[in-house]
Amino acid sequence: MRYQYSLLVAGCLMAVTALAGPKPDQVNRLDADLTPVGAERAGNAAGTIPAWDGGITSPPAGYTEGDHHPDPFPGDEVLFTINAGNYQQYADNLSPGQIAMLTRYPDTFYMNVYQSRRSASFPERVYAATKANGATATLINDGEGIANAGVGFPFPFPEDPKELIWNHKLKFKGIGGVRYNTQAAVTAGGSFNLVKLREEFLGLYYKEGETVESIDNILLYFFQEVETPARLAGSILLVHETLNQIEQPRQAWVYNPGQRRVRRAPNIAYDNPGTASDNLRTTDMTDMFNGATDRHNWTLVGKQEMYAPYNSYKVHSGDLDPDDMLLEGHMDPALMRYELHRVFHVEAELKDDERHINARRSYFMDEDSYQPLIVDHYDSRRDIWRMSEAHSINYYEVPTFWTTIEVHYDLQSGRYLAVGLDNDDTVNTFDQELSPANYTPQALRKRGRR
Repeated sequence: MRYQYSLLVAGCLMAVTALAGPKPDQVNRLDADLTPVGAERAGNAAGTIPAWDGGITSPPAGYTEGDHHPDPFPGDEVLFTINAGNYQQYADNLSPGQIAMLTRYPDTFYMNVYQSRRSASFPERVYAATKANGATATLINDGEGIANAGVGFPFPFPEDPKELIWNHKLKFKGIGGVRYNTQAAVTAGGSFNLVKLREEFLGLYYKEGETVESIDNILLYFFQEVETPARLAGSILLVHETLNQIEQPRQAWVYNPGQRRVRRAPNIAYDNPGTASDNLRTTDMTDMFNGATDRHNWTLVGKQEMYAPYNSYKVHSGDLDPDDMLLEGHMDPALMRYELHRVFHVEAELKDDERHINARRSYFMDEDSYQPLIVDHYDSRRDIWRMSEAHSINYYEVPTFWTTIEVHYDLQSGRYLAVGLDNDDTVNTFDQELSPANYTPQALRKRGRR
């Protein structure tokens, strides 16, 4: 499939981009027609997308922090199913990548559509900070940095595609915590081996009172250790994620247990392969997108309604194991939940003088959380190559809306990568404020296995 912009759309995009920047005259809208993060508070005209009523603001009865998250909507039933035989009637609300999955696996892949529930929510202090940011935050350095923002979403009135990307990158995920991010690279024949990853993060931006100026360009500290299989166990990645990566590129180090040494890793960025991903995920596909944006030209196409993964509590269940979930060609569709939601459509086109394995990417970002829910990836011929889905839930003890499992499908080879298979493990923790002293190269030497 190929894609071209019309002159009309291009002209509209130029006009939209010119309106980017602080909007102090609009901040009161966040208490009126817009939600506290800038989404449309009202539902759609057809009534198939409801009004936002605050999202999930407390855990369901019986939940104990540290448990897997019970489904807050256990009584919801499938409204209808999209499959290879009927997808044409829903095509306006599907991405090219979703259509490609339906046609590549006509007998086994389908999309169960449920009632749309706008469950996304965030702490009140994040809402207050977002309102303040709306009056002051601005892009700098050609959109590779921001200024005059802290704690909350920086751009609740996004008009520029990079404002949307910053809203995603700075979405509140708690101050710090630990998660198991087990992944499986599934062959075209359906076989796989699990790689168990233990990860820690400390997000300085999210601490109350902090601003982009006070964190000295260190957005977060990220620590990742491979626990299994034995041949990879003990390998460690440490990242100092910088906010402005043109001013100071991401800093990374790796610890090799065989050599018992720490070395700099300058290539943990862009399209270099992700950890133990069997070349099914690039570094900048982590959390659907992360890192610098400077290798592509970005445009905001607009907002549309899309059937997207949402409230994916069933696949998050602690009662499942990978054998229940990972099928030949794709994850088990019976475990997936799709809902109709409004999303921002953002396009990234590779610059003529830059290199990246993806000549183009299409991002479809949830209006209520700025989480990319679907990403279509194109090769150098502008043919569809991969399709990524972020199966997301409200972690209602925080609260925050974030992925539980990311799936990256290679439509050409038939392989795929599932990331976040924590069903057998303790679930994420979000508000453990760890010490920056744990995330230095010197500390990495001490923490490395011998």
